[in-house]
Amino acid sequence: MAKLYFYYAAMNAGKSTTLLQADFNYRERGMATMLWTANLDHRQGAGVIGSRIGLETEANRYSDDTNLFDAVVRELIRRKLDCILVDEAQFLARDQVLQLCRITDELKIPVLCYGLRTDFQANLFPGSAALLALADSLTELKAVCECGRKATMNLRVDEDGHAVVAGAQTEIGGNDRYIALCRRHFFERLRESEARQLSLAIPR
Repeated sequence: MAKLYFYYAAMNAGKSTTLLQADFNYRERGMATMLWTANLDHRQGAGVIGSRIGLETEANRYSDDTNLFDAVVRELIRRKLDCILVDEAQFLARDQVLQLCRITDELKIPVLCYGLRTDFQANLFPGSAALLALADSLTELKAVCECGRKATMNLRVDEDGHAVVAGAQTEIGGNDRYIALCRRHFFERLRESEARQLSLAIPR
């Protein structure tokens, strides 16, 4: 039976690398895949899934108004599909996650989604929240904090390396903008930044 899978992690846990390995495994066995990535992320180029270790491949791009179910149905007219793989799944809308559910339930095609669980303020992304609620299988990929513990949080930093405590939920960036930390050090860095901002605001 086809299932909807969600592989989630903090930054730098190898999510895209794991997706590309899964895609390779399917294709090595003569199976056909269809890859998707968010239209927001152009760090590797538009419509490219790339990993930090240098692997990359082309993918279809989805935006807020993309109907993934209809797109897969159209692709099935052209060729057989054995698996759908979705990178940056935190940017999916809830309706799109429901469309992925239909792909597994009605079209009988497994869907593998990879993405962040929470943003820089420790809030769930809409896509991640929907996947945590609806996916058949949930798997946490491990990232490592600077202290050696498991990293579960994504700290956004400014150009000077100070924690950013407010702003838009979505801001594309890599190691220059985000640091994967354990919960303890995530909140320590936020408190340090808040104290620093308060001290700067006090007249001397």
